[in-house]
Amino acid sequence: MKLSQLTSCEKRIAEIEIKGITNDSRKVVDGYLYVNTSDVAQYDTDAIKNGAAVVFTSCKSDLENVVFTENPQRVFAEASANWFSCPAKKLKLLGVTGTNGKTSVTYMVKAILEKAGKKVGLIGTNQNMICDRVIPSINTTPHAFYLNELFAQMVESECEYVIMEVSSHSVCFGHIELLSFESAMFTNLTQDHLDYHGTMENYYLAKKKLFSQCNCAVINADDEYGKRLIAETDCKKFTYSVKQPSDYIGKAVNTLPNRTSYELLTDSLMHIDVATGGEFTVYNSLCAIACMRSIGISYDIIKQALDEFCGVKGRAEVVPNTKDFTVIIDYAHTPDGLKNILKTFKKCAKERLIVLFGCGGDRDKTKRSLMGEIASIYGDYVIVTSDNPRTEDPNEIIADIMKGIPDNIFTGKVITDRREAIKFALSIAQKDDIIILAGKGHETYQILGKEKFDFDER
Repeated sequence: MKLSQLTSCEKRIAEIEIKGITNDSRKVVDGYLYVNTSDVAQYDTDAIKNGAAVVFTSCKSDLENVVFTENPQRVFAEASANWFSCPAKKLKLLGVTGTNGKTSVTYMVKAILEKAGKKVGLIGTNQNMICDRVIPSINTTPHAFYLNELFAQMVESECEYVIMEVSSHSVCFGHIELLSFESAMFTNLTQDHLDYHGTMENYYLAKKKLFSQCNCAVINADDEYGKRLIAETDCKKFTYSVKQPSDYIGKAVNTLPNRTSYELLTDSLMHIDVATGGEFTVYNSLCAIACMRSIGISYDIIKQALDEFCGVKGRAEVVPNTKDFTVIIDYAHTPDGLKNILKTFKKCAKERLIVLFGCGGDRDKTKRSLMGEIASIYGDYVIVTSDNPRTEDPNEIIADIMKGIPDNIFTGKVITDRREAIKFALSIAQKDDIIILAGKGHETYQILGKEKFDFDER
């Protein structure tokens, strides 16, 4: 394919034949278009050495066929889309963003659309899916080339809709440049990723950008940032809430460890029942309902799909066992996520709530003590352990967590090895206790140093 067919360019290079596209200089081979989305000048030199036919970059350079651009992310997105003949234009995109709840909402939406007889693609944290076919996920929202490759496969499989998680990182890195969404959903915004964004304001602004690329917005009116987003978004809006007047309201909420029910108050009254526990299930399902109604899916279809919905791996997942206590695995890895899961199951626990958690290494350190404090408030017994320590010393991460737990109220134990910590939790559990294994969720690995090791809590 000629360069001019991929992106706007000067006449002198318009006819250059391009054999592939990448934004990773290490993957460049002869004839490739390399787009430097990292703002590192050395990568341009490396790409040319590896055989790049053309390089687009925001770095100043005198190298031949290196083209300066102020927005390499946009060039990469445009070239990637054109390489696959703009597949996103043949699909109806639905995006969901927020700190917590994104994965659960996408699976609910997929279930509802499929109940309505639609073919659906899913892109997210747990995995990517084309109808029933599962494709492993590397990032929550893939970079533009892989994203368009997935879209192309979805078009080939005759998908009509794509429901996708949109992370704040993906917005900042330009992964969703040039995409247009039928509907965009906002779940909530609480502390996370401050190691990258620096401030909550920057984090919010990254999330907000999605809502400049959609026809319709679905927003949580109970979230403080949601209220701000409602005021600052110009497109058509639908709101949902359990606490105040909104377009979709959840009332008379009843939660159990494995089931949630409530009355949906909108232009009619309807009973909703979902086979996953927790108040967050109310919010997630309200979000999905509002989105589905915005594209014309009937209440009957929505209700049937939610009645049959059996949850998402690693999200308030009850692990089947033959014991007389309950074990729940959840991805909660933020202060708000941990508080939500513990607060929910504290209400359900007939006896003790045993909490096992850690914090990831090479990530926001300020949330560690907050999560320690939350665990000590809601947990009857707290086991502090490792999550994915990555290149940090796990004992130093644990020390940061323990700063949030006053010595005089700590009822629990520190066990650095997560496998041993889980064994210990099971050994002390008694009848009607609930054990929460927080942080890993759907993951079936642990990252120690720079290596991944098989580790499935189930």
